[in-house]
Amino acid sequence: MAKFVCNFISYTLGRTVDITVVIPTPTIPEAGRWARGETELSHIPEEKYPVLYLLHGTGNNHATWTGYTKAELYAEEHRIALVCMSAENQDYVDNGDGDFMTFLEEELPDFVTGIFPVSKRPEDTYIAGLSMGGFGTLVHALNYPEKYHAMGVISAGISASNMPRSLDNYDPSKYRSTRRFPRGYRPDINCWMLADKIHEEGGTFPKAYVCCGKKDGHYRANKEFAELLKQYGADVTWHEMEQYGHEWRFWDCELENILNWLPRTDVYAAKGKRKV
Repeated sequence: MAKFVCNFISYTLGRTVDITVVIPTPTIPEAGRWARGETELSHIPEEKYPVLYLLHGTGNNHATWTGYTKAELYAEEHRIALVCMSAENQDYVDNGDGDFMTFLEEELPDFVTGIFPVSKRPEDTYIAGLSMGGFGTLVHALNYPEKYHAMGVISAGISASNMPRSLDNYDPSKYRSTRRFPRGYRPDINCWMLADKIHEEGGTFPKAYVCCGKKDGHYRANKEFAELLKQYGADVTWHEMEQYGHEWRFWDCELENILNWLPRTDVYAAKGKRKV
């Protein structure tokens, strides 16, 4: 496994952005077999790697996923690249302090696939996140379902947008939000309205893994949203754990579950998990 921690100048945001990129590499067991003449090894990959864009929660940054979980181990076992970015508590959307919607959809993939051996193909591209990142995952995957083969939604912060899906009689004072644009007020970032739109237009949803701890304050909204996606014909896997709330022990477990679940078709998936 190779972990790259770097920053680059974003033309979308007009400032530098910190990112962490994890790329699979030959493992120690593989190196041992190479030394014994049992196998061939190279740092030139057989094909470009599939990629999971992994979004952090409020108050976190690009380094938190790899710091609090076994993300690097899981990525190495599954031969998949991980990309984490610092989103500055901006919900991964255009919140007035930077267009993180365009950054994540256009500029970040352009940079990552240009620098690293990472696939551009939608069938090799996945997105997942926790809390604020779970919200961001839904907003991006539902706005651009053609770009993501599957999404992992972990303890998503979507309670604020759990409202009647019409703005005709909307009163923003009823929905608490510390952000400049309350999530539920804008149809372009209201997860429920985005799901309605795909359904009404006969679109296709990305495959979804949705999960939440039963002690989490977002549990009800996450379960209701998973049920809505199922009603709309989406391929949804729901998972919950009785003993967990909004916490990293749960998120670490679910990251591994998501990587085991991802509906992959790339050459590395056919090889199965490897020992690290």
